[in-house]
Amino acid sequence: MQEYQRKFIELALERQVLKFGSFILKSGRSSPYFFNAGSFCTGRDLAVLGSCYAKTIADSAIYCDVVFGPAYKGIPLACATAMSLSLEYGRDVPWCFNRKEKKDHGEGGRLVGAPLNGEVLLIDDVITAGTAIRESAEIIRLNGGSFHTALIALDRQEKGRNEQQSAIEEVQEELGIQVISIITFSDLISFVEKDEMLRSHLPVMLEYREQYGV
Repeated sequence: MQEYQRKFIELALERQVLKFGSFILKSGRSSPYFFNAGSFCTGRDLAVLGSCYAKTIADSAIYCDVVFGPAYKGIPLACATAMSLSLEYGRDVPWCFNRKEKKDHGEGGRLVGAPLNGEVLLIDDVITAGTAIRESAEIIRLNGGSFHTALIALDRQEKGRNEQQSAIEEVQEELGIQVISIITFSDLISFVEKDEMLRSHLPVMLEYREQYGV
């Protein structure tokens, strides 16, 4: 595990973005952990997050002409990522986000920021059912951009709707894109294995992976 991935998990635990216990997900599954990126809510949080996203982009050699953050959680994530790319890597990448409702005055439209031209990198927190990323793909297409890569915080590595692939594998196949994450469920397991305070959660996490993992 890379140092930035460890830092990401430690911040998620500190801010209670990542919790261990028993949680019922939208899918109806009982999960031994819960991840809610909405609980990242301070300037320091965004600084660390932006750095982790930017480091993942650099390590994965991702090229993009613009960073897109879908409303709503993706907006601060895309902003923080663009700032870190500039400050840490000298890459002054434009960024853009969408509104949920079309604005009919002023500049109007649903998009704010840079035009969705060229290669668009989508930045978000997680992919559950894949609905949001499909909507984003349509927005990018309608505005003339090319969409081949999405970067998320956590890959749960779980079976999706067809029980044969993960939700991420489904959207990758359907949309013809690659989805990259800062951390995966396997990274969480590795972290928990080495942490004395969290090690008691390991058996149920392994059981969950056995039942729902891909």
